[in-house]
Amino acid sequence: MNFLKNLKATAFLSIMMLTTTSAVGQDLLARQAPVDRKMKAVDSIALNRLIEQEMFENPAGDLYDEWDNELTHYQGIAIPDETTIDLRGFCMPTESRVVTSNFGARWGRQHKGLDVKVYIGDTIRAAFSGKVRIVKYEPRGYGKYVVIRHYNGLETYYGHMSAWLVNENDEVKAGDPIGLGGNTGRSTGSHLHFETRICGIALNPALMFDFRNQDVTGDFYTFHRSKYAAESALATRLRGVENNGNGRFEGDADDDSEMAIAAPSVSFAPETHFHKVKKGETLQAVARKCHTTVDALCRLNHIGKNIRLMPGQILKYN
Repeated sequence: MNFLKNLKATAFLSIMMLTTTSAVGQDLLARQAPVDRKMKAVDSIALNRLIEQEMFENPAGDLYDEWDNELTHYQGIAIPDETTIDLRGFCMPTESRVVTSNFGARWGRQHKGLDVKVYIGDTIRAAFSGKVRIVKYEPRGYGKYVVIRHYNGLETYYGHMSAWLVNENDEVKAGDPIGLGGNTGRSTGSHLHFETRICGIALNPALMFDFRNQDVTGDFYTFHRSKYAAESALATRLRGVENNGNGRFEGDADDDSEMAIAAPSVSFAPETHFHKVKKGETLQAVARKCHTTVDALCRLNHIGKNIRLMPGQILKYN
């Protein structure tokens, strides 16, 4: 009998405790409800700020309307009149400080990047954070190459690599390894072909990257469409490869394929003449033919005395 009484008492206490706990829980939820509403409002504000910050830090979203894993160079895309590129948070794509070929007119064609001396197997890194758009092999041009679209609006190209370390649509951070240096594609020596483009327009990487000092030229670079148009007109006027003895050129098509040989700068004095290298010619032979010296040729063309000349290569001389 006592056992039944104790059992009933225990059951009653258990029910009371559950009821009390439930009531306490309900009270707690009731008191917390206004807090939850306030936090929801705070979360909405924070989310909007994050969205605004992302839009500010990701101008690529405003510059590009499409994402294409097939088309290497965009064509017909709207070009902004002016846009500022944030160069902070960069990483040099290679530790090499040696630029073997500059941006601009080369052998009458447009060399749309910088050639930087690297050796087969050297690590190539992403210049900025972004997303890999292209991973391809082009035997008559870039060889094994990668294109990355960065949040700052730039697209960077890395050509002639021996191996890829990323896949299309991969998210990468500045400094992440993306490939290995090589000599693939149209190339006569191991090097990295490095391009910087915005909306498909090739910009001189030297305006932003200082390979000799392993740094960027500043925190920001502002692209002006009008200035680009003027520079393009100048480049078109200087284009061509046929040397007729008086420095005049005939037109030719643009070229995105590379050779690891230093080339003339895009700008030159009116009295500058040009010599088109023939098969078997050496620097000494060219110097004699052009009535100049090897030292003068090397200084004017930014090349070394031991460079092997290639047929069709254009050399400046005075």
